[in-house]
Amino acid sequence: MPPEPALFLDRDGVIVEEAEYLSDPAQLRLIPGTGAAIARVNARGIRVIVVTNQAGVARGYFPEERVGEVHERLSVLLAAHGAHIDHYYYCPHHPTAGTGAYGRPCSCRKPEPGMLLQAARDFDLDLARSFLVGDKISDLEAGLAAGCRTILVETGYGRAQAVFLNRLDVRRVALAKDLGQAVDLALPFLAFYRRAG
Repeated sequence: MPPEPALFLDRDGVIVEEAEYLSDPAQLRLIPGTGAAIARVNARGIRVIVVTNQAGVARGYFPEERVGEVHERLSVLLAAHGAHIDHYYYCPHHPTAGTGAYGRPCSCRKPEPGMLLQAARDFDLDLARSFLVGDKISDLEAGLAAGCRTILVETGYGRAQAVFLNRLDVRRVALAKDLGQAVDLALPFLAFYRRAG
């Protein structure tokens, strides 16, 4: 089978409300409409993959296993809306503020594209036909570096980050008020690419 497109999502500020260094599953709050938006993508058979920087691990704010616990809780919240994430990727590193093995440059911390490239290998994805949705310019830079089209949402940090969009290749960047609108923009392309194979 030919490689398939995917929808890549940043986590905090895109799917769930921004909470600085989110480490407690009980803190998770879905941004209104995100469950339904992800369910629409799921219904078309398109993979939805989370790619998230988790520098709180590197800074020693919480242990790495807490990231998995948060993702388990997020999966439960999304399931209540008939939605699911196909896979979670996260980067626990920070090049300057990290401690021990976590304190190093890496290829997975956005704006580097390492998480997307790994997902493409793991799931045989066509990155040129995929989209990344984020609320920071560094999210979009990672998507662009991987060859994806990108969408900045105005939730989370997005509204403040929109002023920096002129730094990017605007031919592969769009702006949406939230994940629901981002899915409105991306889903017709993703569905077409999937059919076209």
